[in-house]
Amino acid sequence: MPCSCDDSCSIDRLRERQRGTLRAVLAINAVMFFVIAAAALHGDSAALLSDSLDNLGDAFTYGLSLYAVSRGAAVKARVALFKGALIFLGACVVVGQIVHRLIVPGVPLFEIMGAFSLIGLAANGLCLFLLWRHRHEDVNMSSVWECSRNDIAANLSVFVAAGGVWLTGSGWPDLAVAGILALLLMRSAWRVIGNARAQIRAAG
Repeated sequence: MPCSCDDSCSIDRLRERQRGTLRAVLAINAVMFFVIAAAALHGDSAALLSDSLDNLGDAFTYGLSLYAVSRGAAVKARVALFKGALIFLGACVVVGQIVHRLIVPGVPLFEIMGAFSLIGLAANGLCLFLLWRHRHEDVNMSSVWECSRNDIAANLSVFVAAGGVWLTGSGWPDLAVAGILALLLMRSAWRVIGNARAQIRAAG
């Protein structure tokens, strides 16, 4: 059915591009959650587990973003607010894992950590590339971009932690990086929540 005006056609094309990108990154993150989580459990790594939970949170985030693509500014802001809450919840899970590892210490397998952090880096690098052109389009896509950028930092941090475990023969580098990732997630959560609240106030 032909569009009534150029603006309507442009908006429809933009939304369709956003949907296509979100479907792709949703699939990538869902697959990577299972792959990285299995590796984290096998390698007994808190940092790698936090990385996998980040993938799971992102999969939910991208699903919510798909829902919000064709909605108004107020709905997009509320979805972004919920995404911020999900990021914060992921940070709390990582903190819980760190506390558990402090009570029940262990040395993770640095080979598993290093290999799967690089696999995750490749997957998240592809997501970041796909999302690059959407990063300034609206609050919905901006929050998605924020999540993807965090993933790159998380993968690099886990790789560094693997090197630390190899050099020291202890689990402390793993826990230290997991703690840094938890702080990064919390900082990102507050930024997304703050932007979403500002958008809600502006829409009201």
